[in-house]
Amino acid sequence: MTATSTRTIGDIDVEWTEAGSGPPVVLVHGLAEGKETWAVQQRDLADVHTFAYDLRGHGGTTVGDGDATLEQLGRDLLGFLETVTGPATVVGFSLGGTVALWAAAERPDLVTHAIVLGTSSVVGRAATGFYANRIAQAADTASAEFRHGMREDTAAALAVAHDQLDQVVAERLRVVGDGRGYANAAQAMAGLNAAPLTPRLADIKVHVDVVGATDDTFCPRKAADIITEALADVTYTEIPNAGHLMNIDNPDAVTAVMRTALSGRN
Repeated sequence: MTATSTRTIGDIDVEWTEAGSGPPVVLVHGLAEGKETWAVQQRDLADVHTFAYDLRGHGGTTVGDGDATLEQLGRDLLGFLETVTGPATVVGFSLGGTVALWAAAERPDLVTHAIVLGTSSVVGRAATGFYANRIAQAADTASAEFRHGMREDTAAALAVAHDQLDQVVAERLRVVGDGRGYANAAQAMAGLNAAPLTPRLADIKVHVDVVGATDDTFCPRKAADIITEALADVTYTEIPNAGHLMNIDNPDAVTAVMRTALSGRN
């Protein structure tokens, strides 16, 4: 059974879903996603107490005074941990994984273990250009240009679940809303070009499970290698038959990897 709650934390009203019982595990979604992306895990991992929240300006969470920085998104996560769950394992996908790594470096007393999927700590010039283009289009999320771009991005991020494309695109457009939160988060990721998170990874003292996918062209193995080489205590695992949106292509495998990573650490 999943319950939905909302609380004011800092300058935003944060919405989250909560399920299960046991040690707290906080789930952080990616860009143009919402808390619903973790529905399979919240259903199947009943022996852990999962909290899946909407990032600033996504889904049911307000955008507040977004400053388009990774630090602000990371402090949003720390505020959630301080206010709602206490110290917890944090699981993050893509943007959410980068946020989780920042928070783990900043507050190891709150992020006791991190699991990051399809995550990068630095972005190249091509990705920076991609983000700039999407940020400009997000000024009008109802436009054919933005909707076409979202469809293209989603299709490229799927390896096998192409039959779900229409459904996934519709959900992503819903959680993006007026686009302000999307643009804010995209700008934060683009900032990893000039100011990579990689140097801060050496500050992370807790265990990190890094998870890749065999057919991920957005965050290929090189991105995972950069992270694993910088961490002191790390395990790498790969999801088969999946692109960047691994939790759509192969959700059962994602659940299995999370279950293994969580065993013995909570």
